[in-house]
Amino acid sequence: MTPAQCKTIEAAGTNAHRLASGPGGWVERLGDDVILSYKSDDARDLLAAGLTTWCTNSGWQPARVFHRFLPLKNADRVSPVLHSGDASLPLTTVVTEAGIRYGLDIGASYSHGLFLDQRLNRAKLHALKPKRVLNTFAYTCSFSLVAALAGAETLSVDLSRKSLDRGRHNLALNGVAETKHRFVADDAAELLPQLCVRGERFDAIILDPPTFSRSKNGRRWQVEDHIEDLLDAALEVAAQKCAILLSTNCTKLDLASLERSARWCAKGKRRTADYLKLGTPVDFPPGHGSSTLWMMLR
Repeated sequence: MTPAQCKTIEAAGTNAHRLASGPGGWVERLGDDVILSYKSDDARDLLAAGLTTWCTNSGWQPARVFHRFLPLKNADRVSPVLHSGDASLPLTTVVTEAGIRYGLDIGASYSHGLFLDQRLNRAKLHALKPKRVLNTFAYTCSFSLVAALAGAETLSVDLSRKSLDRGRHNLALNGVAETKHRFVADDAAELLPQLCVRGERFDAIILDPPTFSRSKNGRRWQVEDHIEDLLDAALEVAAQKCAILLSTNCTKLDLASLERSARWCAKGKRRTADYLKLGTPVDFPPGHGSSTLWMMLR
């Protein structure tokens, strides 16, 4: 990212974005702070040198810089380590995206709480102005927040109560009351059939599952094996004109694979749809960020 590109992003009310991406890691700006994520010591040193040069050229200096090692398995991830800056400052912070406030936890081992590569999809959901939104695998509920700010009722589903509590905090940060917003700590794959039986229907559904997980009863879930089952269940609660976001960071499922699965499921349910590919934001070069596809039911 050039300093000029960053200024364009920041002029739109966003101060959380990528500064650099490469095969060995990436650098993210999070408000006044920076996290440098790396896969090897050589990659760390290269990214750190690039950050120093970028800061000199842009005239911006982060208050703190954190380094985070990226192990081969996500389950082995560790919390970022402070490299420079004031160690007495809290590890929780607030950033903005399109003027919307999000609470982050820099000390978290898996993610700070906002997937930056989903910026275009959050903007799309806000522009759709849906009435009822189902956000599965909701994590800290960023999609629920943008939908709420557009006037929607939301249902956020995630196995982690802690993540859902952070989602509640994000609503509060933006002055949104919980009145029209539900938070359910449950397995999305198991909850979807129950929602269907209850007759619940949604005009926007977010499907951004993890690559691998285990349900509360120990059932193994692998995205490449179960994505079509998940979409089939989602289609049962999709209103006639529903926008469904399919998203994954699994390397075994590229954009073409997602579209094939979506078309197969739509055919099986006798639904027709258009398929919209927004790609990734400008700060994510090819090969970085999730594969995402909007399935616009007709």
